[in-house]
Amino acid sequence: MTIDPILLTVARISTFDGQRLLTNATGFFFRRDDRLFLVTSRHVVIDEPSGHLPERIEIELHDDAGNMASSTVFSIPLYRDGKAVWRQGIDGTGPVDIAALEIDLAAFPANAVYRAFTPAHVLQGGDPVEVGTSLHVVGFPLGFHDTLHHLPVVRQAVLASAFGLRFQGNGYFLTDARLHRGSSGAPVAMRIPAPVGVHRELPWMLLGVHGSRFDVGSRDLSQDEALGLNCAWYADILLTLTEG
Repeated sequence: MTIDPILLTVARISTFDGQRLLTNATGFFFRRDDRLFLVTSRHVVIDEPSGHLPERIEIELHDDAGNMASSTVFSIPLYRDGKAVWRQGIDGTGPVDIAALEIDLAAFPANAVYRAFTPAHVLQGGDPVEVGTSLHVVGFPLGFHDTLHHLPVVRQAVLASAFGLRFQGNGYFLTDARLHRGSSGAPVAMRIPAPVGVHRELPWMLLGVHGSRFDVGSRDLSQDEALGLNCAWYADILLTLTEG
């Protein structure tokens, strides 16, 4: 049975304070030359306003290509010598809600089964994408997933704002999708209909990183439904965060 490779690009993240479980989220793999990164939302690894200050994260990995029910857990410390290990970006409006953690390949399980996006998979803001284009968000909403095969679920989304323009001046675009907590850090991707070259192994273009739901502060909670819109931070910042 063939599994769509995008399902193997993501990993379920658990955040910890010591041995105390704090939250669940989503991350995905990004390879730059001979280095491997785990990408997620910045607020997964630190969120000052809410006091969310985990010390480490754990990710669940497949460890047997012939048996998707087999998995192992890999722990990643978030601080070394008192300093944060993740890379984060900033733009003219403030912090970008993306964090990239370089993985120590010497400690990473040699038998880990995964796929990784690369710079060739990053769709940059200048590339045309029509409003209403079908997108996919791959992750672990509310921690929900195939617990037997340790695989994420995919939510359908559409592009809800002009791709390439910073929505209201911020470094993200909007998606229209039903998303939940736990999806933070999920890749927002578009399938390539006729992949060639490097895209044959992973026929998807990475547009963004899901951050959070977008709402209107003046909404009447008793009369108006939530907008159902979400922020997706432009993925091209990964080209900067994973340099050097």
